[in-house]
Amino acid sequence: MNYDLLIEGITLIPHAFVAPIEHAALGIAGGRFTFVGRASDLPKDATATRRMKLDGHLVMPGMVNVHTHTILSMVRGVAEDMGFAPAYTPGVPQGHMVREDEAVALARLGALEAMLAGSTLINDTYVHTDITLPAMAELGLRVFSCNRIHDVDFSGVSTGRWEHKRAIGEATLNQALGIAQRFHGKADARTGVQLAAHAPDTCSEPFLREIAHTAERTGLRVQIHLSQSKVEVARILERDGCSPPELLESVGLLNERLVAAHCIHLSDSDIARIGASRLFVAHIPKGNATGGTIAPTRQLIEAGARLTLATDNMHADMIEVLRWGLCMGRIQTGKVEDSWQPEHMLHAATEGGAAAMGMADEIGRIEVGFRADCIAVDLRRPHLVPHNDPLGTLVHTGMGRDVSHVVVEGDVVVEAGRATRCNMDEVMRDGAAAAAALWARAAA
Repeated sequence: MNYDLLIEGITLIPHAFVAPIEHAALGIAGGRFTFVGRASDLPKDATATRRMKLDGHLVMPGMVNVHTHTILSMVRGVAEDMGFAPAYTPGVPQGHMVREDEAVALARLGALEAMLAGSTLINDTYVHTDITLPAMAELGLRVFSCNRIHDVDFSGVSTGRWEHKRAIGEATLNQALGIAQRFHGKADARTGVQLAAHAPDTCSEPFLREIAHTAERTGLRVQIHLSQSKVEVARILERDGCSPPELLESVGLLNERLVAAHCIHLSDSDIARIGASRLFVAHIPKGNATGGTIAPTRQLIEAGARLTLATDNMHADMIEVLRWGLCMGRIQTGKVEDSWQPEHMLHAATEGGAAAMGMADEIGRIEVGFRADCIAVDLRRPHLVPHNDPLGTLVHTGMGRDVSHVVVEGDVVVEAGRATRCNMDEVMRDGAAAAAALWARAAA
């Protein structure tokens, strides 16, 4: 056997519900895993273009962050304490204020942060996606992205003016379809598109129906913010006479191909409706808790919904999200149960995310034939020693900064904590400058 990359000396977790394999090895060729197992079982005649000895490291599947807004790193440390999403909040930079060069700078900063913290795929949405998507993908991670699809005039939302305009809807939907034509379905699966319907309240009922028809016609999946705020729930009740989940069901969007972010403010009938649809809940436990809310994930999963994890905006540390997801679920039932353990969070962040992205048979597991996406965590750090249970230790005390190596499609895109395809200092400098300019304009 000849490998492009051979990784040895590791503790390996191939997927969520198997015991770690000590003294393991991974062989990668042609961008896919071709050997997974104990190093002692490697073919005796194995050769490799590159060998990496990672003693003291835990290797596991790369994490799939199913809902991000990388550009919104521009409001981190401020918007969290304002109590609501930036698009609805006066006095902070808004999406329609962002110039193309600023969008690229901030998107690359957010994508770099996500990759360094162990995300091998992010599902991003915001503005200027036609240029930010390839700019982020240049860093080496997989990037699914789409512009915000809406027919509301966002310039008035933060001041309480809700105007839906057909021209806006046509423009945003056509832009999304153009991006999908350029970037979706490529052989290396480095880029892709999910139609990013912004939210029930920022899309009129006829426009939501049009998005559903477009998704069915094109085969593209859909993502949306759902029941993320009391304002949204009240707005839909006033406008359409129902709840947000009822609205999505009526237009044909509430189904197993939908990724629904947040799902916080739900009635019992909403939970049952979501569960029956088998949609993917993009659970954002830390972001929700920052706003003083908890999504009823335990009830949603029991009803039949499928759990995935995401960071949303402000930060991109999926290891921290594993911990918050675990804790928020336990708070809901008030106890520790076998059905809500670290391995369930890992499943949500890997195989669950892969399924939500339509890639269940390609990523999310370290398995022969799967695309070679994985991360290595340096366990030789005081807060990770001892690690009697490597996964439990990582979930309870680990951080994204413990990720030392990231491999995507067999390429080492992070090595010893440094990105290999960009100048990290330059990315940070450009992102900070873009944020400063936006805040200055917002203040003016």
